[in-house]
Amino acid sequence: MTDEDSLVGAVVELEVGPVAHGGHCVARHEGQVVFVRHALPGELVHARITEQTAKYLRADAVQVLTPSPQRIEPPCPYAGPGQCGGCDFQHANIVEQRRLKATVVSDTLRRIGGIERTIVMESPGDDGLGWRTRMRYAVVDERPGMYAHRSHDLIPVDQCLLAHPGTPDVLSSRWPGVSSVQAVVSSEGKTAVLTDQDPGERLVEVVRDRRFLVEAGGFWQVHPAAPETLVDAVLSGLEPAAGETALDLYSGVGLFAAFLAEAGCAVLAIEGDKDAVRNARRNLHDLDGVTLENGDVERVLNAAAGQGLEHVDLVVLDPPRTGAGKDVVRRIAALGPRRVAYVACDPAALARDLKTFGRLGYGIASLRAFDLFGMTHHIECVAILEPVDSEVASPGGLG
Repeated sequence: MTDEDSLVGAVVELEVGPVAHGGHCVARHEGQVVFVRHALPGELVHARITEQTAKYLRADAVQVLTPSPQRIEPPCPYAGPGQCGGCDFQHANIVEQRRLKATVVSDTLRRIGGIERTIVMESPGDDGLGWRTRMRYAVVDERPGMYAHRSHDLIPVDQCLLAHPGTPDVLSSRWPGVSSVQAVVSSEGKTAVLTDQDPGERLVEVVRDRRFLVEAGGFWQVHPAAPETLVDAVLSGLEPAAGETALDLYSGVGLFAAFLAEAGCAVLAIEGDKDAVRNARRNLHDLDGVTLENGDVERVLNAAAGQGLEHVDLVVLDPPRTGAGKDVVRRIAALGPRRVAYVACDPAALARDLKTFGRLGYGIASLRAFDLFGMTHHIECVAILEPVDSEVASPGGLG
């Protein structure tokens, strides 16, 4: 494609179609798919083409000719075409945001997994602002800010409306010699500031009155309500009983393992990050029956099978955004658990893995979706799986 053929920079009129995973809607221009940000389904917009490939275009809606009734003025002055890329849906009211996210989950499950499921998005009761307890800012020429969408162009900001009000102010300072700065506040109200030159310290997070030591720069759910919300969803779905055996895969600092053990389960927890496992040993030291293994989940499961692990009653898996994958799913199914709780941050990866579970005899007993990331396209899901009677199960549900 020559420069003369490129549409990048051109402004075109688009009729906006359905929402898609990734924070955009789908439209068509001269038969080619266009992923449009800052638009809502049903709108007529003028959109500037920002990227062109052989298969699709990307665009920003720069003028709304026919607005959706659900459109609002973004609360943040940095939200909009060419500005901060941190949010996706500030131009939609919070009810519409959650309806769009529910649509994304159900459409993704159907398209990738062949799963028909009506999704209702649950929320922690917030308005989508002031929830993020871990804020990371890029630093360019000593100035902190946020990158524009799919760009390394820095947008200097003087505040982020997603930031929890307890997070330290790092935006009013200069940061010489660093490329990023992170501001963190824990559930106890303790704060930390980290840079790429200073990894910071440990913080304590509290869930159900249990304390968890976490690296300030390590993984922890960023919405204050998220850890307890997900623990409640997992435990209510699994209904663990004393004397049962359980696997906690991608176990982090031991969040789910702790409450499975409190319920009386013998737990094998597997995590690849050494710092997380070191903290988990401290977090779970008072609980009997917990075994912690540091290593790749598939490798450790294979080794455990070679050492006689043939069956478990329960499994929790909370994999990275790429999902668990076919090999891990096969290994789980081979252990014959009575229930599996799958905690997923990406609906596409969830759909792929649920399809594999379905082929191995596990159907969906329940699937809950949570809007724990207001103003963004991100979603958290908890699927509870159970074996079905037939040899080959439909992934869509138990019947």
